[in-house]
Amino acid sequence: MPQYEYICDQDEEVIVLLRPMKESDDKVEDPTGRGRTFRRKLSAFGVTGTNTQSTGAHVHVGNCCPCGKPQSACGNQ
Repeated sequence: MPQYEYICDQDEEVIVLLRPMKESDDKVEDPTGRGRTFRRKLSAFGVTGTNTQSTGAHVHVGNCCPCGKPQSACGNQ
């Protein structure tokens, strides 16, 4: 079941709920009972990194590379 983030219109508190996709935009009850209103927030995840080549060594562990490919398939020996 997907999780969705909802933001409070009054104080910008964010809550996370697990709900079916068909209920993603249904009304959210205030978990504190104060009658606040919440709306679904656009959730995003990010991947950080650099655009420069790593100078660290590429190390194989056993028969598998840390990249997840078999040692002979990743191109790094």
